[in-house]
Amino acid sequence: MSRTERPDRPPVETDGDPLEVSFSTPDDEPGLVVTDLIERNQFRLFTDRPVSPTPVDPDGHRFPIDAAVTVGAAAIELPTVVSVYVRDDTGRMLAETEHSAYEEFPPGRYSLELCGPIKIYLRVEGGVTVVSDVNRTRIEFDGEREVRVGARSHHEGPAATITTTGDPVDVMTAVSEFSSALKTTSPERSYPTLRGHPPLVELGDRLQIPDGIEAPETGVRLELPPEYRSIYVATPLAYYVAAEVVPGDRPRLVTDSGFEHDLDTMRGFETEVERVLKQTFFLDCVTRTEGYYSVDLHERSAVETDLDLDFEWLYDQPLATQLERYLQIPFGAVEEAVPEWRLTSHVAPTPENVELLPFVTNDLAVVRTPRNEPTPSSEVQTAAADEFFRDSTFTRSAAADGSARSYVQPETADSLEQSWVGEGAPIGASKATSTAFYNRLDRTPADDGDIGITVVCNDRRMADERDVVDEVYGSREELPFDVRVHHDLTRRELRGVLSAEADLLHYIGHIDAEGFECADGKLDATTLGTAGPDAFLLNACQSYEQGSALIDAGAIAGIVTLSDVINSGAVRMGRMLARLLNRGFPVGSALEIARDDSIIGEQYTVIGDSSLSLARTDGGPPNVCAVRRLDDGYELDWQTHPSTRVGMGSMVMPWINDENQYHLWSAASKTFEMTREELRQFLSLETVPVKIDGTLVWSDELDFAKL
Repeated sequence: MSRTERPDRPPVETDGDPLEVSFSTPDDEPGLVVTDLIERNQFRLFTDRPVSPTPVDPDGHRFPIDAAVTVGAAAIELPTVVSVYVRDDTGRMLAETEHSAYEEFPPGRYSLELCGPIKIYLRVEGGVTVVSDVNRTRIEFDGEREVRVGARSHHEGPAATITTTGDPVDVMTAVSEFSSALKTTSPERSYPTLRGHPPLVELGDRLQIPDGIEAPETGVRLELPPEYRSIYVATPLAYYVAAEVVPGDRPRLVTDSGFEHDLDTMRGFETEVERVLKQTFFLDCVTRTEGYYSVDLHERSAVETDLDLDFEWLYDQPLATQLERYLQIPFGAVEEAVPEWRLTSHVAPTPENVELLPFVTNDLAVVRTPRNEPTPSSEVQTAAADEFFRDSTFTRSAAADGSARSYVQPETADSLEQSWVGEGAPIGASKATSTAFYNRLDRTPADDGDIGITVVCNDRRMADERDVVDEVYGSREELPFDVRVHHDLTRRELRGVLSAEADLLHYIGHIDAEGFECADGKLDATTLGTAGPDAFLLNACQSYEQGSALIDAGAIAGIVTLSDVINSGAVRMGRMLARLLNRGFPVGSALEIARDDSIIGEQYTVIGDSSLSLARTDGGPPNVCAVRRLDDGYELDWQTHPSTRVGMGSMVMPWINDENQYHLWSAASKTFEMTREELRQFLSLETVPVKIDGTLVWSDELDFAKL
């Protein structure tokens, strides 16, 4: 067993039960540690002198926060470069800073918004200077000042539960109320933090809308045939444009002014709804630059001259008017600039799946309805497995038999990830279940902010993977990891481990139809009363069913296998997945990246909420780079990935060369040319996966002299 001790002092008690955000002071140097106890994120503020945080009323901040303290300091330094928005006492934005910034403000009252893994706000009275280079940001005051530090968790749950019958007309009424969760109907709702989680939905004997759930009146309607297929596909669009969903003879979007947009086109209903959602969302992202966050956005400069749109005028118009003007623009005029979508969800049009709609909508997913039935496992073959099994004698199989399992192959989609909501085990997509999403809503704050990792190796022949992952997990000094490694557990011991709370369980060993192989027999996860780990990686053969049982018992997300896996390939997958998860990549993104680097990658899939991640400590999203050699330098493709904090509508600025524009978060890569020294400097900023000549390596392992 190995353990990384947490270096911080106990958290400062603040009002609120339970705590979602805590403040503590580190032992090693002066400063303040802000911890999101639910999302397990942490951010340090280094100060020029020791501080003693004192709890204060959170209402003292302009923006909503979960907790606040005051500290006395003359300077605060951030461990990375993050966006800093400086506003005066009226809320007017004075400046936004990134790398290589220098902004000086005379004495006054200021609010500084720090866009790290936890939303942090500083309020201070006096002169303020913000300076940053490529590594850190420093905020200086004109002498020691009392600084109010407020923080808000990115965790947010639904406000209430709507009950509906299985009647499609009642379902229409229920989903019409999803937009009650929007925190604004202005274009700023394109920011993920201003789109609240829709109310939950459950099936019952009658339609019931709780008091306090009231959708905004926007004058926008979606008229649809009263059938599940149409309703499910249109729900995320209805939520985003705050439309009332009503029965109609043909699918169309209409406004009170008489505007009409046909949704039943030659492209097909699903494709047209997808286009309207993407176009509206994208143009909102552009229009919002006229508002509260007036920044230089790359996507605006890319399309502005080609569009007959007055964004300054549009910003102040009602949502319905904005929508009308947006949809008068051909989709082809913006198609190339629209960010690649994070998620496409394939939702079977059955009554019970209405309960998944709030979660699919919260992800702002593109929804498709499948038309094919699950296929028996005997008909599902993968070339990778065939190739390995032809030449190998050592797999992680313990005589597993997945022949009773049925499979489904969702149609390909233009998005980073795909999820499947319905019967069967999906190939190339995650298996989303309502149980997993409800488990995430029930996630409780960590007692001390530690990130708990449990590694179990129940076969000594697989010690190579155990040794590697033991070194990987907890290797980030800036985060408080608690790593525990177990070997050759008995059924009783493994039951205890599977029931104990942890952020991640990494299991190495054998699994078959009867359960996990232990030193004294088999442990079937279906016999567990409670599963303690939030996330898991079951790196064993045929682990799909046991992973499903862990979700049913309380887990949120996991990576499992659909077939037998060769040991050497499993070791490589385990090593790569451990590093990706350790760096804060969500479960779904980690698997997508690792799949591309392994011939057996398609044997792995995700069950549950694929957006779950361990933790981040800096301001940027998880990212992957690809490097190509040019005659006179290098070309770098920079691809960001989603996270709890950085979702659709977020903005990022790569720390590359003289880049000074924000970019919309997108799974699509952005390309930059640079010299060897510029490439070295960029890849030294953080440890990231880098693809070179088709092989995935890590930036801290690169030999730039040979590159």
